Amino acid sequence: MSDEHKIIQQVYRAKENIQEADWLIGTYMPFIKAETAKYLKRPPIEGHDDELSIAMIAFHEAINGYSRARGAFLKYASMLIRSRLIDYSRKERRHSHVISLDAPVGEEDTVFGEILADEKDFHEEAASRDATRAEIEELTQQMKVFDVSLSDVADNCPKQQRTLAACRRALQYASENTELLEELLRTKRLPIGRLSAGSGVERKTLERHRKYMIALMLIYTNGFEIIRGHLKQVLKGVAIR
Repeated sequence: MSDEHKIIQQVYRAKENIQEADWLIGTYMPFIKAETAKYLKRPPIEGHDDELSIAMIAFHEAINGYSRARGAFLKYASMLIRSRLIDYSRKERRHSHVISLDAPVGEEDTVFGEILADEKDFHEEAASRDATRAEIEELTQQMKVFDVSLSDVADNCPKQQRTLAACRRALQYASENTELLEELLRTKRLPIGRLSAGSGVERKTLERHRKYMIALMLIYTNGFEIIRGHLKQVLKGVAIR
């Protein structure tokens, strides 16, 4: 039995049993600490760094939210831990300053709130860029297995609204029927026949935009939360018929 298959079995047992979940968290505490250390740029200190507790909670969240369609469990857990640590840092920055935001700074008319807002925006944008970059790099690596590049996806993107809506229907069907996502990961081929039959989208449309559909479905398999959020915004105005 491969290590990855063994981990997946442990995760599915942990979903149903709190003692199994506690055992799994304890077993993978070195992994959780390592992921926290990556974010903090130093080893976390137990009982001192709240980030370690946040990472443990995120790992437990990963157990409950995991399915085989998401790919490797530890990659999924890693991405979720980083996402939750970024969220925590943002909230902490919002609440860590007790100085009046109207307090003047220096001899100019500038008030503290203006400087604080600029600094907060800078740090939040930097953290968001780092997290987005990490997701894009991970997605790029996964697409290589399918011989698909980001340039291929851009070139293969539907140009007409009607075709874009059809691809969205197919994606929605795949996200609601995760066995299709699992088949994609297992066979390394787009399940065009089942996707067409289930979504009602013409087979030739899916074949013409195969690389685009592969990228969309991969985004829905392994915790690409930031990219998925951007994707939802892009597709929000596309009508489904």
